Amino acid sequence: MCSHYQALKDRARFEKQFNVRLPPYTGVYDVWPTYAALFIRRPHEADVGDEAVPEREALAGQFGLVPHWAKDDKFGRRTFNARSETAATLPSFRDAWRKCHRCIIPAEAVYEPDWRSGKAIPTRITRTDGEPMGIAGLWSWWRSPAGEELHSF
Repeated sequence: MCSHYQALKDRARFEKQFNVRLPPYTGVYDVWPTYAALFIRRPHEADVGDEAVPEREALAGQFGLVPHWAKDDKFGRRTFNARSETAATLPSFRDAWRKCHRCIIPAEAVYEPDWRSGKAIPTRITRTDGEPMGIAGLWSWWRSPAGEELHSF
């Protein structure tokens, strides 16, 4: 995952594209590591077989995964990009990988630097059909020293 993406603002498009109800949430449009944004995961309750539990839920969390053992939530500044080759083995992502804490990161666009000119020019990348993207991710939770729970992805 890149370090900068554009979140999906339109509630109707979000719910239609990802078939999930949105929580009451007003987040930022331009998302960087440690910013709050929405992600989609399978609820814990979905595993008990209750058909009343939705298949997916949208949840607010911090962009940049904070493992449960991190000392503080700033850990997420370095963990916004889980590579498929190393996610199962790097300590930062290993627990989320083993627990199958997979998620979808809804986005309008991602930004990557274009180095062809010799300088990093931010380049906006979208789907050609204009539809929202669902980017594969991992999620985790962390409890602060004050006892507050933080979800991250």
